[in-house]
Amino acid sequence: MQFLKLNSLRSIGCLAAFAVALQLPAQPAFTEPFSREVVESVDERRAQYLDRIKQMQDFRIGRYAAENFTKMDNSAISMLLTRGEEIEACNRRVIELMETPGTGPFWMFPVTMVAYTGRDRLSAEARQAIRDAWRTTRQLRGDTENHWVMYHTAMYLMAQMYPDEPGSEWWNGLSSEENFVEGRDWLLDWMNITTTIGQGEYNATHYIGEYAIPLIMLYVWAEDPAMRQRAHIMLDWLFAELATITLDGMPRGPNSRTDDYSVVERWYALATYFSWQLFGNVPAGEGYRGWGWGNYFAVLAEHYHVPEVIYRIAVDRDHDILQKDRARSRRIWRYSDEHMRPIHKTQYLRDQYAVGSHQGGLSDPIQSHVWDVTWTVDDPRDVHNTMFSLHPHSSGRVQQMFFCTFPEPMPPGVTWEGKPSYNSANKVLGCSPYEQVMQDLDTVIALYDIPPEEDFPQVNGFFSRDLTDLVEHESGWIFARGGTTYLAYRPLADYRWEPHIRYVNSRDPTVFEESGSKVLVSPHVKNGTILQAADGSEFASMADFQAAILNLPLEYSLEPTPSVSFTSLRGKKLSMTFGLNPRVEGEPIDYDGWKLFEGPHLNSELHSRVLTISHGDLRRVLDYNTLSITDRVVR
Repeated sequence: MQFLKLNSLRSIGCLAAFAVALQLPAQPAFTEPFSREVVESVDERRAQYLDRIKQMQDFRIGRYAAENFTKMDNSAISMLLTRGEEIEACNRRVIELMETPGTGPFWMFPVTMVAYTGRDRLSAEARQAIRDAWRTTRQLRGDTENHWVMYHTAMYLMAQMYPDEPGSEWWNGLSSEENFVEGRDWLLDWMNITTTIGQGEYNATHYIGEYAIPLIMLYVWAEDPAMRQRAHIMLDWLFAELATITLDGMPRGPNSRTDDYSVVERWYALATYFSWQLFGNVPAGEGYRGWGWGNYFAVLAEHYHVPEVIYRIAVDRDHDILQKDRARSRRIWRYSDEHMRPIHKTQYLRDQYAVGSHQGGLSDPIQSHVWDVTWTVDDPRDVHNTMFSLHPHSSGRVQQMFFCTFPEPMPPGVTWEGKPSYNSANKVLGCSPYEQVMQDLDTVIALYDIPPEEDFPQVNGFFSRDLTDLVEHESGWIFARGGTTYLAYRPLADYRWEPHIRYVNSRDPTVFEESGSKVLVSPHVKNGTILQAADGSEFASMADFQAAILNLPLEYSLEPTPSVSFTSLRGKKLSMTFGLNPRVEGEPIDYDGWKLFEGPHLNSELHSRVLTISHGDLRRVLDYNTLSITDRVVR
């Protein structure tokens, strides 16, 4: 009863705030100036939040209005059904779409959303068309964590909508009860793993939507109060981590999965939509460019309210943040004794820049991004505000480790499936078993020991077209400034410059253009990169920054194994030899002792299933063991 009471109070609050929001003009977000200032008034913040929901809905619905909604997609249908508008057009379109059903999670969850938003508004014929599609059309489960969350959420909710039906009424031959139990048990297992040893698709720049949308569907539509509460906890868990890893709303590395566009244009990511929607601290692009799946979250977003403490973490920062967290790799099916590798993430955020990394090695075989420094800019749209290096690794064997599919099409096949750069030497996306990384605050050392027979025996360093004051110093250091951030990049072997390639069509690797940025290509298998960042306020000039870097002790060797000893700008002696545990001031980094989350804002013991979220005097405790959410103020 306590949960139902809280839900009722929340609904009353939503309606009151929505009434305020309706008085505000909903202009397209990409035509408006944006602010990074903290909105102190809770009522004003909620009104702005609801206004952004309306902006997204108005835009999406407006795309189809000129054609009388004859070609609208499931997100627009769900929005119109939620508003109670154009019901007959929705009926016609649903019936038409169900004549040729799709398959897999990306069809299942949108149609589930239509079924629920239309259960009291669609005609009997339209509802029956949806029901028939779920009876007759085979659905593929997919092969990644986000696919499974979407698939099982859809099965859980559709079985809940049509209970007590035999297997003959479902495409897979299972009864409603069997589909419901399978969906529920898988979701509970995923939530348990995530709250004990971390998420597999951590810090994903686009796939955050494929978790947030199913979770808000469960939060709103699950009839079981315990499942609703679990979904609430997981939404807060997901968005709390988003708040800690974003810089002025922009996601940055490391990322379990990202893509060829947003790995260099950090703003261009679905994760940025969630910063815009929840925190309001980032601008939207024209046509909400890159934010496609945000349409579906916007259908139900009014039912969620980001907690004050999470909002504050995202927008109200007055000190440096050092967060050390655990996650896990994608599941490994072949050629390994490890089922899921532990991933150790280091996040260091300052006012004007952020540095992040994990320890290197394999995480996700195709779209992982291991480390970077990202700096803030006044307007991040169409800006390449990041720097990093990588080994452009491509391997059919590694793909077979992580995918349960036929080996013959790999790896060239994935380049036609939304990963166009995978099999290219010039790519700037991906992880490698031949890369090892250590980070201490704003210093990164990355070492590479690449077998000569590898397809691409080289190291690529990304250099943005937006850098200024770039100098290739005779010492071997390369100096530059990104925004107000000073950057020192030290390749450990000779290099050449090549243009950075942007893939215009993500499903056609033959269509590309030069972006204006460039890639430092170092064609040596024994290799390394040192990166040191600093705030512009720390030095009177670039010359002073250069002098400070040149005065730092540095020793390295590449044979027989790459090895570095470097004293950072922060006075720490850092040493690493490829294949051995890195050391800080002579002490090895104790990765085994890392917690699930440890830092000023997020803290959780490994395997505890409890997350404490902190900002100033505010505390929010998410306890998955007791399914409780507790807020308190510490004085």
